[in-house]
Amino acid sequence: MQTRQLGNTGIEVSRLCLGTMTYGEQNSESEAHEQLDRAVAFGINFIDTAEMYPVPPKAETQGRTEAYIGSWLKRRDSRDDVIIATKVSGPGMAHLRGGSRLTRKQILQAIDTSLSRLQTDYVDLYQLHWPDRRTNFFGKLGYEHDEEENGVALEETLGTLKELVNAGKIRAIGLSNETPWGVMQALNLAERLDLPRVASIQNPYNLLNRTFEVGLAEIAHRENVGLLAYSPLGFGVLSGKYLDGARPARARLTLYERFQRYTSPQAEEATRAYVEIAREHGLDPAQMALAFVNSRSFLTSNIIGATTMDQLEDNLASESLRLEQNVLDAIDEVHRRLPNPCP
Repeated sequence: MQTRQLGNTGIEVSRLCLGTMTYGEQNSESEAHEQLDRAVAFGINFIDTAEMYPVPPKAETQGRTEAYIGSWLKRRDSRDDVIIATKVSGPGMAHLRGGSRLTRKQILQAIDTSLSRLQTDYVDLYQLHWPDRRTNFFGKLGYEHDEEENGVALEETLGTLKELVNAGKIRAIGLSNETPWGVMQALNLAERLDLPRVASIQNPYNLLNRTFEVGLAEIAHRENVGLLAYSPLGFGVLSGKYLDGARPARARLTLYERFQRYTSPQAEEATRAYVEIAREHGLDPAQMALAFVNSRSFLTSNIIGATTMDQLEDNLASESLRLEQNVLDAIDEVHRRLPNPCP
């Protein structure tokens, strides 16, 4: 398993990261532990979660994912050999603290609750799940600026994270679902006000959504704020299993109508083209899609997720897959013809 440094922190993380947002909804506690055991045995040392998980987010299940990881950590009695990342929710979660925000008061409450569920004294990476201000994320297009909707001041949020670093409750900080302006603003504030420096940005990146390359990839390189790529298979769409209207039993798009980001006619056309490339070259479509993400120079870690052990094994196999130049050229040809159908 290849490792890469998490920003300027000195923390080494595996190139594959285990995503856990199905734990507590599609996966039981025992299934979660089985996946965690297998991932670590394979060489993954990086595990990503969030206080709002599992998804779809609901008041009655909120926090289960962290709790399942916590019971696993307690059972194995070996905390320091894994890198645990979690996230504090931005605005919009009415069932979290009466309405989640990135204020000092709420962050201090959120981290303590997460640590309790995770049964640990610290998390290695604490991420802002999405911005507190009104801006573009989760596939929103267009832009409408409103000076009165700037949200909680980033200085307050980063200042609170500095308190947590000094207290030993977190080792490093990261952003998620963030824009180029947001990343640069956080970096500028860190330098100017002696606040924690952002180590990573967790944004969507896959063959159907390469928008990270437009403004954020250069920042990732020049500022050493690498990508933690989520949805590398576009909710499983890039495996090809949903083509022609198929809806396999227990699959996410079969169970939950809310996950429509990667199901447009344009997405289906692009997916079909990528699946055909994989089959023409004797590759598994999902593994090809993951291997493409793995190959990006601005990547720190690729967040894989699975609901079955067979899916997990297939995803793990992508770590050793190296795509030939003719495959990469074919992928880029489709991207030029059908660019970013699912931004």
